[in-house]
Amino acid sequence: MNVIQVQSPGLLTTVQDLGREGFGALGVSPSGAADPISLRLGNRLVGNPESAAALEMTLLGGSFQFPQGCVFALTGSDFAAKLNQAPIFPWTSVEAKPGQTLSFGATHSGARSYLCVQGGIAAKPFLGSASTHLLSGLGGHEGRALRKGDILALGSTVAGFRKTTVAPHALYRLAPRKRLRVTPGPQADLFPISSQQLFYASAYLVSEESNRMGLRLTGPPIPQRHTVEMITEGVTIGAIQVTAGGLPIILFVEQQTTGGYAKIANVISADLHSLGQLRPRDEVRFELVDWDAARALLLDQEKLLASRDLILG
Repeated sequence: MNVIQVQSPGLLTTVQDLGREGFGALGVSPSGAADPISLRLGNRLVGNPESAAALEMTLLGGSFQFPQGCVFALTGSDFAAKLNQAPIFPWTSVEAKPGQTLSFGATHSGARSYLCVQGGIAAKPFLGSASTHLLSGLGGHEGRALRKGDILALGSTVAGFRKTTVAPHALYRLAPRKRLRVTPGPQADLFPISSQQLFYASAYLVSEESNRMGLRLTGPPIPQRHTVEMITEGVTIGAIQVTAGGLPIILFVEQQTTGGYAKIANVISADLHSLGQLRPRDEVRFELVDWDAARALLLDQEKLLASRDLILG
């Protein structure tokens, strides 16, 4: 059996796939990769299905040994990876020889890097997904972040090594954004025009209190029209809630499935992967688009991801 041995786990490294959709009514949020575009591309590079489980590293990477060797690809942020001290760059497939060690440092760009291995991480599915749900301690590897000494089994594969890389034009078009496009939230009318103008004209900083549940933002408080005690309702990833103190929170991959704060806007689907690359103290702004534009941007993104010239080699 082919395995990965964890020599050092890094700051926060978990097993993630594309998440478990459809269980919000049971109180289970999707979890999954914070940057699903990077996960999908990494799996494509090594010949996996796009949804195969991989390792997601946050801000500071770890060190992993391949006793039997493997084919892997790194995507997302640049964590200064080295394979037996030789630099390894993201967005291309690489063959590790038996016994070689892949090590990472701190991020040089965004927040997360993905280690996708041929065959995927063979984690036991929970509700149809191998993604780690840290809040509930379910899925992934024992429902938790990786620790030193963990051994991860890899799925079987008959494919050999073929060097592939992501086309530069695709990387340019899929690059994470810090000007996030949003549609109006379901309670946008609870905010006067002046408050909405303030929200769209202001820059906000990602707080160090942010995590996979939500991205807390600091900046100008957004006044509501009047204090309303809302009935708790279902919420989704990308919803931008405004707290009683007026500061926004962007609900993220492990968000609570219900909430009682007014939602001024919602990040469009085509920009959700950008949330996964936001670091503490990053500056973000918001740009309002209509529903037709949001739909067109998602369709254009999926068309690019399905194009034949996306992966070269």
